[in-house]
Amino acid sequence: MILRFTVTLFNFISNPKLTIAPRSYDEFVSILIPARNKERNILDLLQSIRGQEYSNYEVIILDDHSTDETLAVCRKFCEGDKRFRVVSGKDIPAGWQGKNYACYQLAEHARGAFLMFLDADGIVNDGLINNSIHRMKFYRLDLLSLFANQLMISWGERVIVPLIHFILLNLLPLRLVRLSKSPAFSTASGQFMLFSTSSYQENQWHELVRERVVEDIEIMKLLKASGLRGETLLANRYIFYRTYRNFSEAFRGFSKNFFAGFNNNVIGLFLYLFLVILGPLAIAYILSAELLFFALSLIVLSRVMISLMSGQNVWLNILLHPIQMALMIFLAVVSVNNYFTKIPAWKGRTIKN
Repeated sequence: MILRFTVTLFNFISNPKLTIAPRSYDEFVSILIPARNKERNILDLLQSIRGQEYSNYEVIILDDHSTDETLAVCRKFCEGDKRFRVVSGKDIPAGWQGKNYACYQLAEHARGAFLMFLDADGIVNDGLINNSIHRMKFYRLDLLSLFANQLMISWGERVIVPLIHFILLNLLPLRLVRLSKSPAFSTASGQFMLFSTSSYQENQWHELVRERVVEDIEIMKLLKASGLRGETLLANRYIFYRTYRNFSEAFRGFSKNFFAGFNNNVIGLFLYLFLVILGPLAIAYILSAELLFFALSLIVLSRVMISLMSGQNVWLNILLHPIQMALMIFLAVVSVNNYFTKIPAWKGRTIKN
């Protein structure tokens, strides 16, 4: 518990967030958006991109065989601005995950010096493009990934979605993604991936991870193993995503990714759960009241720091902590079960393990 608290404290003090650039840039950027059944929210993202002060970009939306009105909605929006265009995705070849192939196709259409992959569920704030390019150029990065601020409206979202930042900031010193050359210190978020085009074209990252469910982390590992430079930061309110709309969506989404996020390692996953959840219970059962108070203090302070870093409600996360930990056990069991006993479905497609 002390070690995990130390990781959280390191993240809090080092403040790994996207910062304001000291100058303006004008590099041509390709903003690439894979979209499958996103008619209800993709316009919010497109309108927020158009509202950026940065203007030297193209936006390419790939309609990935949507069964709703995504294609029609995007075509209508693109009519008024030549910087925006929509293309239709091809059939998925054998051996590919759907999103990976969509991103691979988008990169083939792009003409920019930088490739910015965004999920279709978000809203971006002014400054995102310029600040991200500054980071890429200042540190000579081949990949910059950002963990977005999460919008949570329903109670179902509030009891599950905060686990994203809890696990991330309680387990990994985020600054070490850039500072350490070891691929072991790797994480990324597919909601925002910014590549230098030269590096992407040379390595074809999405093709290399075409079969992987959690492609973002795998790309960062491969990139660092190749001796290239990557960095992962918190978005610092430059991107907001409402990833899920209710408890059912959030549970299915987490159970899809949770086990893969631990590299499909059963021992590693359940050792983490044992330390995070059963550790405090063991202290409560075996040791003194003073040590229990100490353990609870570490938990509360960790939740305070993580909530502040991720822009979430501090008191709500503290109050919901026991429920979130219980759900994390359940999510882990379901995720492992899905991996070993069946092929789960996501957004109308089967996911190949």
